[in-house]
Amino acid sequence: MKVLLCEDIRSLGWLGDVVEVNEGYARNYLLPQGLAKVATQANIKAISEQKAGRAEQRLHDRSRLEQAVKAVDGAEAVIAARANEQGVLFGSITDSQIAANLRAQGFEVADEIVQLPEHIKQVGAHTLTLKFADDLTAEVKVTVVPEADQSAAHPSGQQPDIDAT
Repeated sequence: MKVLLCEDIRSLGWLGDVVEVNEGYARNYLLPQGLAKVATQANIKAISEQKAGRAEQRLHDRSRLEQAVKAVDGAEAVIAARANEQGVLFGSITDSQIAANLRAQGFEVADEIVQLPEHIKQVGAHTLTLKFADDLTAEVKVTVVPEADQSAAHPSGQQPDIDAT
């Protein structure tokens, strides 16, 4: 069955595309959810204006992503965590912790962009990939330091001033 997409669907196509799908998929999912319409000439004409606007929006989003990749590529996130004497963490460092650290530094990074093959469970330096799009990636360095070693967690390398009196 041929349908006209009313939304961008990652594995199927973009808004305004006419695609061939199984009839059950169209009847039971795409049409009731408002994600597609039956591909008629009237529907194709009606959506052509939206299609042009969406293409322009995709170009704008793409340029914003490219700028974010250039900004964050090579950045370093330093995360303090509790660890034993051998450097094994009590718990693990997750993608959301890394993304939050990078956001605190002023980078545009969503949690789902951080690509961790598995959670980090060891103190030390780790390199990982941020996947902004299929062809837009950036490398960042994540340094995990023991929580007791606060001097490494501060960018200046100095201990914060604490008045013990």
